[in-house]
Amino acid sequence: QVQLVESGGGLVQAGGSLRLSCAASRGTVTRNHMAWFRQVPGKERVFVAAVSRSGGTIYYADSVRGRFTITRDNAKNTVYLQMNSLEPEDTAVYSCAADRDPLIPSPSRSASRYDYWGQGTQVTVSS
Repeated sequence: QVQLVESGGGLVQAGGSLRLSCAASRGTVTRNHMAWFRQVPGKERVFVAAVSRSGGTIYYADSVRGRFTITRDNAKNTVYLQMNSLEPEDTAVYSCAADRDPLIPSPSRSASRYDYWGQGTQVTVSS
């Protein structure tokens, strides 16, 4: 069983930056595709970015492409989300997720394809 823990959220002004981390406190994620999603109250969880097991395939939501960067360090069992040029619309709870099906060749943009989730970290961007 994989347990994921996010950190790095907080309050930042528009135009600022934050780096989120997602570490596996139990188990390993080196063989898992990983992703970040975000959610605001009353709305569905929305895809942000995903990275394949090797790091060779990366997807971004259109709303964050060019501003956010997802990376992974398998030696540290950790995935990162570097967020630059933050906007008030980026305010949300950000959660990382890992899949567990070794037969899936590439990461998914759909939350239903991920089996393990962290508790989330709040990101608030003030205008």
